[in-house]
Amino acid sequence: MWAGVFPAVTTKFTEDDRLDHAEMERCFALQMEAGCDGLIVAGSLGEGPMLSQDEKIDVLKTAQRVSGRKPVLLTVNEPGTREAAEMAKRAAAAGASGLMVVPSPIYHTNPEETVAALSAVAKAGDLPIMIYSNRLAYRVDVTIADMERLAGDERFVAIKESSDDIRRSTDIINAFGDRFDLFTGVDNLAFEALSVGAIGWVAGLVVAFPKETVAIYQLMNQGRRNEALAIYRWFRPLLDLDVSTYLVQNLKLVEALVIGTNDRVRMPRQPLSGERRAAVVKIVDEALAARPDLSRLSLPKAA
Repeated sequence: MWAGVFPAVTTKFTEDDRLDHAEMERCFALQMEAGCDGLIVAGSLGEGPMLSQDEKIDVLKTAQRVSGRKPVLLTVNEPGTREAAEMAKRAAAAGASGLMVVPSPIYHTNPEETVAALSAVAKAGDLPIMIYSNRLAYRVDVTIADMERLAGDERFVAIKESSDDIRRSTDIINAFGDRFDLFTGVDNLAFEALSVGAIGWVAGLVVAFPKETVAIYQLMNQGRRNEALAIYRWFRPLLDLDVSTYLVQNLKLVEALVIGTNDRVRMPRQPLSGERRAAVVKIVDEALAARPDLSRLSLPKAA
């Protein structure tokens, strides 16, 4: 059902901590113009747990205005299953293309609870679902055994594999073939995951470098591994910023430096300062100084 580069977009705020829809439209449009294949809103990078349900729906609608016919998924990451099911219903009513669903980020569910919670959300929303498996950030591992129990429900169509173990991608393909659309969710394992069979990339640094991200995906899709690897090696210091406790602040600062937006975050987060900020600025400056020339590549035009 889904494939390609799906940016996990950031949520933009005004100086008084309201949603900045005009700036989100501008930033989301850069993703579409670069040839991304969909959008995912209100995820970890989108500060979803810091947004109200009303705000999540508003961000979804803003993304839909920009995406055209391309899918927009809303992330369900509520602490309780009751609230998650309600969010799923609201997303369906608002016309979401699908859901990316996280087991409770507060309570660390056991396997039976994980399957029951994901199934309840699927039933409530009745939309296609991407299972978000991220045992490092959310301390819940959606295992192969869990996926086996969920595979009988056709609403589960994709997996965002973020276990930080590249072997898991092959394990999923060996277990299920093409039953699930396999997406990588770890920026600095993207080349590796695409090499072993992932068909999609839920990307983070794409928010500041959409053309480079899309180029890597398209080159891999065309079997042009060495050309993709050259860009990926240049990209790696930036991609590493996605794998951090400060990933939101890191990437929002990168956005601010590269595409001229702001790095406002919602409390309790604070924008980077001091040594942490200087370190990110240095990485960005070095990357921009050596930025690859994509004009020499023969790649499909953005749809």
